[in-house]
Amino acid sequence: MKPGPLSAVDVPDPDGFAEPPRCAPLPTRLGVTEPGPEEPLGVVVTGPAGAGRRELLAGLLGLDSGMLAVPAGSHLLVNHAKVPTRAAYVPGYRQPHSYGADPLAAGPALARPPRRVELSLPDPLLRHFAVLDTPDTGALGVAGGRVLLDAAGRAGALLFVISADQAFSAAELHLLAEVARTRVEVFFAVTPGVAGWAAPADGTTTEDTGASGSSAGRSGPPGPAARRYDPVDVSVAAHRAALLAAVPALAPARWFPVRQNEHSVLRRALVGWAADEGLRRASSRPPEPPGAHGRVPVVAGVEPADLTQRIDRQARSCAQRIRQHLALELADIHLRVVQEIVFGVGCAGLPQLLDREMEALSLLATAQCDEAVRGIVDDAAARVFGAPLAEGVRRRIVHAVRWGLTDHPDGPELDRVLLVTSTAGVAGLAGAGALDALAGFPGAERDEALPPVGVALNGGCWQHWRVPGNADPNAARSWAQRALREVELELSRQVSRRFEVIRLSLGAGPHRCCRPRHPARLRSGRPHGRAGRRTRPGRVIPTAAPFRFIGSPDPVARWGAWRLHRLRRSRRRTPKRCRSPTGLG
Repeated sequence: MKPGPLSAVDVPDPDGFAEPPRCAPLPTRLGVTEPGPEEPLGVVVTGPAGAGRRELLAGLLGLDSGMLAVPAGSHLLVNHAKVPTRAAYVPGYRQPHSYGADPLAAGPALARPPRRVELSLPDPLLRHFAVLDTPDTGALGVAGGRVLLDAAGRAGALLFVISADQAFSAAELHLLAEVARTRVEVFFAVTPGVAGWAAPADGTTTEDTGASGSSAGRSGPPGPAARRYDPVDVSVAAHRAALLAAVPALAPARWFPVRQNEHSVLRRALVGWAADEGLRRASSRPPEPPGAHGRVPVVAGVEPADLTQRIDRQARSCAQRIRQHLALELADIHLRVVQEIVFGVGCAGLPQLLDREMEALSLLATAQCDEAVRGIVDDAAARVFGAPLAEGVRRRIVHAVRWGLTDHPDGPELDRVLLVTSTAGVAGLAGAGALDALAGFPGAERDEALPPVGVALNGGCWQHWRVPGNADPNAARSWAQRALREVELELSRQVSRRFEVIRLSLGAGPHRCCRPRHPARLRSGRPHGRAGRRTRPGRVIPTAAPFRFIGSPDPVARWGAWRLHRLRRSRRRTPKRCRSPTGLG
């Protein structure tokens, strides 16, 4: 062994191999989502069945409780509008189904329940925030709880409604413990039970007898006068003590007893929260982020070929990791579905259970793809610019990538909904309206490079398992296994296609079998070969580094036009039999 000084641990070995690029850390489970500044304010209302949640909302909004009735398992979104309207958003349709906003209006005849029903009202309270009523906590399950956490994180507030004669279940305490770790504001409303407000077990009055060690022969005035306790305060204090024993972090949460036609205190508390939260979100990000305009300096000596190879390896690594995560999640879903078929909801409840699992899976896949793409863009831009990426520059890059997806052959395929059919297959429905129908709580306009992932059950699948004749648990288990396998295959193809498009949009060239066999040449005035395009004598625009165009006067338009030209040329040069892994060239 040759003696010599030891190298520092943070200095790479020049003779060793460079560390391969890895994917950014990805979320492994769906939880409370951090709201963005553009997210609309909302109050998510939840609670057990029989707690009077619908009557509470009707009192807050001044409505008849019949207007708030929705099919079982659907979300009710109440927002502000000048004209009262009501519409149902059903997976499998591109347009919502509208019906009257009065309580006696008959809803549309649908093959399956909608994901959400939107009720628009001219109520002044709804100017401050929207109200989202969720299904009962006892029917949510694991997937429904995750969807609720995601909606509560983006809305900003959670209103938990419980009656005086009910107790917190283990699932509800776990849900509230997850919310307590975040910035979500939690409110509790206690409603009277079936028998009214509970009274103390030893009567309505109690007397303070003074010191316990007083002698029997002591004479004097009697103890203080008997104090009458309010059963409403006793019930609220009992629920609060039971909650804090399990979730101490919710000690700052506010509690409101709901008496008959007395909702003004709760209304003022919700409006005050909305004012503070709206100011906080508006001030968290400036209206014009840094780097939104102007030139951005580029580090000298960046090799376009090395950057292209790094983006290629990162995109493939992220796609592989996401496919593995989704396969493991689908395996867990299969175990939960089989358990519910045998010991829980049975065959009749299979469609609603599986549809809620697919909703949570779609949100998880969307979050993983968004995080991976942000990591790829940040890493590539940091190498080109030599500094952490500013928010304005990131937006310009993401908008340019999204603009380039419109002309890509697989661009329309990314905007597609996967629908599980009654034959355990998966069908596709393209269009932005189809994706909007899958959202239980729609948020602000997305500023990510890729569209969201959407999976749901179609109406035929829903009707198939609601028929009384299809009640064989073994057949249901076999069908669920085949359906989840098809979902896994389609999601794997979707993830591979998405990151292939990202790889091509960020500057990777065509596959080696699709490149021209003649040497690269440059001709003045027209593009030829794969080295670049000569715009004027002495200036060549490279074909593998789109970040170089950030410094141009109009970077988005120039880089988008250049990518459009490259994509058209690559399609003209693609032979009939392409040996690339995806067949995209």
